[in-house]
Amino acid sequence: MLKKLSPIFMASNLLADKQFVDNHTVVDHMKPHCESYEWYKNIPQDESTAVFNGKIFVREDAQKTNAFQQNNNMLIGDKSTIYTKPQLEIFADDVKCSHGCTMGQFDNDALFYLRARGIGEESARILLVHAFAFDVTSRFSDENVRNYVEELVAKGLERK
Repeated sequence: MLKKLSPIFMASNLLADKQFVDNHTVVDHMKPHCESYEWYKNIPQDESTAVFNGKIFVREDAQKTNAFQQNNNMLIGDKSTIYTKPQLEIFADDVKCSHGCTMGQFDNDALFYLRARGIGEESARILLVHAFAFDVTSRFSDENVRNYVEELVAKGLERK
């Protein structure tokens, strides 16, 4: 018996200066009982730009398909930019599909909460970015890789 595999696409980007990241994806479900899970997170700082354009097709024969697509963004910097376009094209009747995106900046209440407990502003901001990216970074099964990526995030935020 073949084991059913579910494609999982996860990415998290931390951009600085005038860096540019451009993610375009297509997932095409053509058979019944398909699954896909797509989750992209972007954290642009300074004058950097992030693009996400994802498209999921669910063809007429792909009944009982489950497809999820999400793009979450945390803008850091007054001149950072996000362009996002999650898309679904569904031609089947019996499916569970969703897509969406969020954009925001630091939660001032969360920042205040951390600062009121003696955490400096820079450290509080780093903690909030780690919390935002945690959904992706926590999925690394190798602890050494996970620690290395988290260290890169901290360095990318402390560079100023």
